[in-house]
Amino acid sequence: MAGERPRDPQQEQHGDPMSELPDERPGEPLGDGSDTPSYSGRLLVASPTLRDPNFARTVVLILDHDHTGTLGVILNRPLEVEVREVLPDWTGDVSAPSSLFGGGPVATDSALAIGVLTSSADDAPLGWRAMYGRVGLVDLDTPVEVLTGALTGLRIFAGYAGWSPGQLEDEIAEGSWLVVDGVDDDLTTESPVDLWSQVLRRQPGNLRLLATCPEDPTQN
Repeated sequence: MAGERPRDPQQEQHGDPMSELPDERPGEPLGDGSDTPSYSGRLLVASPTLRDPNFARTVVLILDHDHTGTLGVILNRPLEVEVREVLPDWTGDVSAPSSLFGGGPVATDSALAIGVLTSSADDAPLGWRAMYGRVGLVDLDTPVEVLTGALTGLRIFAGYAGWSPGQLEDEIAEGSWLVVDGVDDDLTTESPVDLWSQVLRRQPGNLRLLATCPEDPTQN
C-alpha cells in the first residue's frame, strides 16, 4: 500500500518519528553515494487517479528522503480531535484550525510537530530542529514558553507516511504522485481541506487543470 513504510519503531506518545531523521539538513541531495536527489522539503500531490483511501487527494510534505526510504506528513487531513484535548499546553501555539492532523497511516498513536520559524529569529530556539528553510521539527517535550514568539505557525500530526527504499520512486513513475515545490503557507493554511486544489491551481501548464477533476475521475 502506498506510503506505509515497513518499520516497527516501538513509538512512544510523541517524538519517535524525529529519531528516524538523519542529522543532515534535508532539501539538498544527501551525500550517501546515490545518484537520486532528495525530495525533502517538496510536496507530493496525489494524482486524481490515486484511489488508496489513505492518500486519495492528499498533499504530503516530505521531511526526509534518501537511500533508506522516505518520511512525510499529510497536510490536508484535519481530525475531529482538538489539540487542547491531548496536548493542552500547546493549544495557544498551533495554527488554525486547532485540531490534530492525520499525518499518515504509520504510528498513528505518536505525535509529530512541525513549525515555521519567524523571519526575525537569528538563531534556532531550543526544541526546534531545522529541516529546510524556516520549517523544522518541534520537540513537544520542550517547555512551551521556550518557543513562544519564535514560531509563526505550528501543526501537530498524529502519525506519518513512510515509504521503503525505491517505493516512492516507483509510485511517482506509475503516475500516483506529482512532485511540486511548496511554500510555508501550505503547512499552516487556514483552509487545509482545500489545499489539494490550491496547490494544483498554482502549477504551470496543464497541471493546473487537474484541480478541476471530480473526486471520481471516471465521472469526468
